[in-house]
Amino acid sequence: MSIVDNAIYVDGVRTENPQSLSETFERMRERGGMSWIGLYRPSEEEIRAVADEFGVHELVVEDALTGHQRSKLERYGDILFMVLRPARYLDAAEEVEFGEVHVIVGPDFVVTIRHAEAPDLGRVRRRLEGDPALLRRGPEAVLYAIVDEVVDEYSPVLAGLENDIDEIESQLFEQDTDATQRIYELSREVIDFQRATQPLAGMLEALLRGSEKYSVDDELQKYLRDVLDHALRIADRATTFRTLLDNALTVESTIVARRQNEEMQRMTELSIRQNDEVKKISGWAAILFAPTLVAGIYGMNFRSMPELDWVFGYPMAIGLMLAMGGGLYLVFKKNGWL
Repeated sequence: MSIVDNAIYVDGVRTENPQSLSETFERMRERGGMSWIGLYRPSEEEIRAVADEFGVHELVVEDALTGHQRSKLERYGDILFMVLRPARYLDAAEEVEFGEVHVIVGPDFVVTIRHAEAPDLGRVRRRLEGDPALLRRGPEAVLYAIVDEVVDEYSPVLAGLENDIDEIESQLFEQDTDATQRIYELSREVIDFQRATQPLAGMLEALLRGSEKYSVDDELQKYLRDVLDHALRIADRATTFRTLLDNALTVESTIVARRQNEEMQRMTELSIRQNDEVKKISGWAAILFAPTLVAGIYGMNFRSMPELDWVFGYPMAIGLMLAMGGGLYLVFKKNGWL
């Protein structure tokens, strides 16, 4: 059984603790109070039993069964259906974990369906049970308290994201540090956070617009406006985080490009130095090749070499070696090879 908590409230006080859904429906009719059924990952049978008893629209049943819904508020006659995307920051992993909770609110009942650990609806229930004056304002008071809890739990997430952004900004100008992947991952978390928080303002404004039509308590309207103000501030900060990360990604891209240019320049300079060395080695090799060529010719020991009997043959060979070597040296020197 996925029933986490189940109670019937009369005049803001918990009077019954039914052990099953059928008992809840029976006691409600007897006592004429408000029931609050808390479900955690319920089965299709349980959701349909609740829907059949309270006359919940089939579309709500489909959404509740499917899960993975966006934050939204829908009204089906006198029944409200709200999807909230709570979040919590995981310090160890330095990432944001998102949950999902569905709230079905009718004239005399509230059904909460959680698909994740957050939010802590037990804490919401204890808070309301400790404040009968607020709880006796009806199902809308429970809806307000749940939304207030979800919005309050966004504050530690903002603090965690802000700390991560500060760390990234510190890493941007560190040598040999590539923060691109971390910036991208954090940007995805901020985008998901925006998707969870930005619709809240419109949802709360819609609730307030329908307050007179559906006779929502004046004091409760004040509470809802306070949550609306908080939700707007959170959305503004999330937008600021998105801008900061976009700027950080731009700066990181610039820094990476600069480092790549510096590396390319270093490699180019190294290549130029290597080419200069190759030129020098090639130049000296050519200079040394000239006397070797002449000496090699005279080392062939052919019988008919007229200059061998010439008195100036040896000086001419030495001079030729020097002239060829000197000429090559001057040519290479002029062309910057030496």
